[in-house]
Amino acid sequence: MIYNNIEAEKRAAFHVAELMMAAARTAPKGCGVDQLAAIMIDGEEKDKLADQMRKISKETGEDFHARDGGNVDASPVVVVIGVKNIPLGLDHCSFCGFENCAATKKAGANCAFNVTDLGIAVGSAVSVAANHRFDNRVMFSVGKAAMELNYLPENVSVAFGIPISASGKSIFFDRSTENVLLSGE
Repeated sequence: MIYNNIEAEKRAAFHVAELMMAAARTAPKGCGVDQLAAIMIDGEEKDKLADQMRKISKETGEDFHARDGGNVDASPVVVVIGVKNIPLGLDHCSFCGFENCAATKKAGANCAFNVTDLGIAVGSAVSVAANHRFDNRVMFSVGKAAMELNYLPENVSVAFGIPISASGKSIFFDRSTENVLLSGE
């Protein structure tokens, strides 16, 4: 049997995305408490994600959302990692800027431990992609659109997306927003 590179690269992308999610899950967590949520997206849901990013761009005038939506279009799969907004319940912390976790929760603010855990998990995930020679880019815009589409649990308050790609030239390299098509065409 003969397999072409496009089919093999797509299968490899899904395998790498699964490994990225596992790396995020096993990354160290503050107080050993895991508040992460991770998903991988392809197909129709990925198309809806890119469309939502272009919609955000039109609504806000921030061209980078549309540019990043084009990167999502060009990627076979996207990993999204978010963190639930559940403070740890510490009486003496204040890393988030509030006196304690009760004050953080009352204000609806994000727990500094949880957000830090998210950053460590994202770093672990992208290192897996890099170790497998997949181009990738951490994108706030992907996480924002995924949350707006309710792709993540309701109590996720911060998320980042990581489209991955294997191509002759990184799709994430030339990232000018000058010629971005907002229509998705």
